[in-house]
Amino acid sequence: MAARRMVRGGVAAVLGAWATLVGVVAPSAAAQAPCPDVEVIFARGTGEAPGVGGVGQGFVDAVRAQAGPRTVGVYPVNYPAGSNFDQRAAFKATVVDGIRDAGNRIQTMAADCPDTRLVLGGFSQGAVVSGFATSDVVPSDVPAELAPRPLPPEVADNVAAVVLFGTPSGEFLSRYGAPAITIGPLYADKTLELCTPGDTICSGAPDGGPTFAHALYAVNGSVNEGAAYAVGRL
Repeated sequence: MAARRMVRGGVAAVLGAWATLVGVVAPSAAAQAPCPDVEVIFARGTGEAPGVGGVGQGFVDAVRAQAGPRTVGVYPVNYPAGSNFDQRAAFKATVVDGIRDAGNRIQTMAADCPDTRLVLGGFSQGAVVSGFATSDVVPSDVPAELAPRPLPPEVADNVAAVVLFGTPSGEFLSRYGAPAITIGPLYADKTLELCTPGDTICSGAPDGGPTFAHALYAVNGSVNEGAAYAVGRL
């Protein structure tokens, strides 16, 4: 056993030295990665761990299953997805962080991978993020120093589809001092919003708190429906 540990240690040392040398003389793997045919940019829902979340992963899997031989990359929108709805200023800042990150990713991909078809998506709070990312106006109650600039009109052609799951209604958002979502005119004709029956967050029902229906998007066929819409527009 001692000899085996020594061999492993020796191999590890050699590999470590080789990796250090390669790291100095070669570009990073990310820099060498080819552009995918399709990239899904997805904002997860409230309280989900960093990544695309459960609905997002179901949606990505469905897009890959329906996209045929096309390669599908994934970009999880980087934002807190916090549940601090009662702290209105902090909640707005959280959403703004996501809007800015989603917008930056769209612009980066449009510049670096102009042939990649982008699919923008989001669930619940993430649908707020992705919806506002398309808007061509900044809500008047968002401080100018926080507000991300609207996307340049020319990048709209790179976005094939926008798919939003359980998008909070204007009635729901107004309780937290947030404006209703406005989909930008360049994106409206390629946007699908899915609201499960009984989901009072997106239905506009008075005093619509979370219901069990809001947790069903990953398992009730919605992700497949959203993927079919997106793939049909690639």
